[in-house]
Amino acid sequence: MPEPVSSIRNLGPAFEEACARAGIHSAEELRELGADAAYARLIQAGTRPHFIGYYVLVMGLQGRPWNDCKGEEKKALRARFDALKSSTNQAPASRIIADLDAIGVRVGPDDLKSV
Repeated sequence: MPEPVSSIRNLGPAFEEACARAGIHSAEELRELGADAAYARLIQAGTRPHFIGYYVLVMGLQGRPWNDCKGEEKKALRARFDALKSSTNQAPASRIIADLDAIGVRVGPDDLKSV
């Protein structure tokens, strides 16, 4: 039986739910993907990118406390996170934005105002 994502150090039920939305359903899948590929999938599935969430994942996959990342290591992880964030397409804010984008109309959430 597969281990739940939340069995990995530092990762709780909210992270497990985010992983499920991204198609990651077990700790084994998460470990096999690795931090960068898994976090890219989270972003693509609509999780808002956040550096702390990223380095908590990295530390958890290494079996380390979430706050163990410091100094040069943290700076290097920040550079990896920034590169990952800029190279990963985020999910659209809503279905209508995705549909409009599909036909070539570029809008953002602020363009859709209630009338």
